[in-house]
Amino acid sequence: MSRRRLRPDELELWRQVAQTAERLPGRNAAPPPKDREAPLRKSPPPRDPLPSFDIGSAKAPAPEKRDYKGTTAERLSGEPVRMDSKNFTRMKRGKLVPEARIDLHGMTLDQAHPTLVRFILTSQMRGLRLVLVITGKGTREDPHDPMPRRRGILKTQVPQWLRLPGVSQAVLQISEAHQRHGGTGAYYVYLRKRR
Repeated sequence: MSRRRLRPDELELWRQVAQTAERLPGRNAAPPPKDREAPLRKSPPPRDPLPSFDIGSAKAPAPEKRDYKGTTAERLSGEPVRMDSKNFTRMKRGKLVPEARIDLHGMTLDQAHPTLVRFILTSQMRGLRLVLVITGKGTREDPHDPMPRRRGILKTQVPQWLRLPGVSQAVLQISEAHQRHGGTGAYYVYLRKRR
């Protein structure tokens, strides 16, 4: 066991205790302790576990991340072509004429969804391949409206509805229509052959 030197306050306490002690019988008196003061080593001050810093100074600002999924037209154009590429090119150029059309203008979501599903399934049953779904571009935004509203709710909902399980088995490709068939306010829906 290593010996350590007593601090001055500990040494003084020891002297007081030693003065009150009685000597055991048959023992010689112990020599008085040398009264030398050991030089105290100054211990370094404890380190601060965290270095000083200013809020935000050390870290570079994080790049802005936005969960931008793009417009409906951008998402549709980014999808792979599942139909014949020659027919797809002709369809995009407006050279293929739709065999049937449905106009969803003025309908609410509750009215438009079952109407669209019935139209798509009926068209497939009739053996049609290319149909036109007219949604409209949506109402213009009113700058004085206190609450922001999404523009063209049917335009964004129709492609999602066409991917739902009941209808998706009938749909092969969805694409924005050519200008002569309605442009951004309509969709070409290319149907699968009925088996």
